[in-house]
Amino acid sequence: MELTVEKLIYGGEGLARLPADERGRGKAVFLPFVLEGERVEAALADEKPGFARARLERVLEASPQRTAPACPYFTQCGGCHYQHAGYEHQLAVKAAILRETLRRTAKLEPPGEIRIHPSPPWSYRNRTRLQVQARPFALGYYRMGSHRLLEVEQCPISSPLINRALAALWELGRAGKLGTGLQEVELFADGEDRRLALELYAAAEAEPPKDLAQEVAAALPELASLALFRGRAPESRPQILRGEGGLDYATGRASYRVSPGSFFQTNRHLTDELVDLVTAGRSGVTALDLYAGVGLFAAALAQDFERVLAVESSAPAYADLKHNAPAPVKCFHATTQEYLERKTRTAADLVVVDPPRAGLGEKVVGLLGRLTAPRLTYVSCDPATMSRDLRGLLELGFRVEQVHLVDLFPQTFHIESVLHLAR
Repeated sequence: MELTVEKLIYGGEGLARLPADERGRGKAVFLPFVLEGERVEAALADEKPGFARARLERVLEASPQRTAPACPYFTQCGGCHYQHAGYEHQLAVKAAILRETLRRTAKLEPPGEIRIHPSPPWSYRNRTRLQVQARPFALGYYRMGSHRLLEVEQCPISSPLINRALAALWELGRAGKLGTGLQEVELFADGEDRRLALELYAAAEAEPPKDLAQEVAAALPELASLALFRGRAPESRPQILRGEGGLDYATGRASYRVSPGSFFQTNRHLTDELVDLVTAGRSGVTALDLYAGVGLFAAALAQDFERVLAVESSAPAYADLKHNAPAPVKCFHATTQEYLERKTRTAADLVVVDPPRAGLGEKVVGLLGRLTAPRLTYVSCDPATMSRDLRGLLELGFRVEQVHLVDLFPQTFHIESVLHLAR
């Protein structure tokens, strides 16, 4: 069937419509790898009572923004969604989606223009995780919308060091030097792309080859750390095969120890800009950093606040947070909800929240409303859950002063935003 794409929506798909019927406007159809205004030929893949999904067969009338993808795996790999669009157009699409989500879900008209912070569009990722097939050896990502392996030997959105490591792992695996129990590998490069931490994930009963660390180090001179996780238990302790475990990651404001299992921002070019955007120009007696991770924002806030209260629930990240925290930072090992339920009278000049994709949730939003903090900065990786939370925060008396789009994930649909709120 022929379809005309109305617009792109969050998730990387385009919205088109089936022909109108006696019930009115045609049913919504979602399909990937298209651009607004394009006329395409598509095949219906799945139909539900309220919508349908289709796959792109052929572009009949292309958008002037369409471009040739730079990756040979694009449309097969599920990692990238926008390589068929020029980078400036990707930014415009994301800004439009963010604005519409704020209007529709939060009932908010963003004040002024959304301020866009672009990234170099390629070689930006400092971390990637790949699946491993033992026999015959293969390394790659899942195919789009499946758990079937797509063999990958390069990744143009990952850093040069990560791509060198990919080549080395393929060579070691083909030579049988990685053993047979591996299930996943994760590669993490430092900010200068000179040192690498490698995490191996294996079955619980797997035994690595005795000379594994030496073989990997010989193939990868940049190797700073090699850690092995066995089994699927959450936050299980790794076996450190080389180095002290993890990596020291230097930024313009501080240096951070990032241990195996700890989260750190994945765009090596925009870390300093993100930290400055969240913390610069803010000062006072107390700052509250919720979902603090390894202390990315807390360490910077400590330079301008008399004390910083940093809250983190993950055991590996909390251990790093304590290690990285300068003197003004007091660390709490708890979920944000647990902390706020115990500390309802915390007086803070600024609250920073950087929740996971699920957002804050209704209970945490309500607890934040009890605090006396006049300013709140919300760092979000999902505009839908952020807008849901924002609706509650606006009802509690907060107002949005600035909206920033920080493009940490070029070529993908993911949207990182920073909102400054006050009351």
